[in-house]
Amino acid sequence: MLTLNLELEQAIDKINAEHAKLVCIQLPDGLKPKAEDIKKELEEKTSATIIFWAGSCYGACDVPVGLERMGVDLLIQFGHTHWMPKIKGYEYG
Repeated sequence: MLTLNLELEQAIDKINAEHAKLVCIQLPDGLKPKAEDIKKELEEKTSATIIFWAGSCYGACDVPVGLERMGVDLLIQFGHTHWMPKIKGYEYG
């Protein structure tokens, strides 16, 4: 089990809701050492195959190109903080 709070339950819920079969995970360099733990937990709790984008990640706007040609159903990006600004009356979750 991971000791970091990566909110994997949200990822599991999304994968299952989308019935995604091939999921690409994009991690910042600091989280790449946890890739195997993330893969294990997600594959245990979904029917998806998990792959990782090995290239650098400079933020949420740095989306890998060509994933659709690989048959990727869903891209999940992990980061260090929420980048969306807080808007009064709206809660991100």
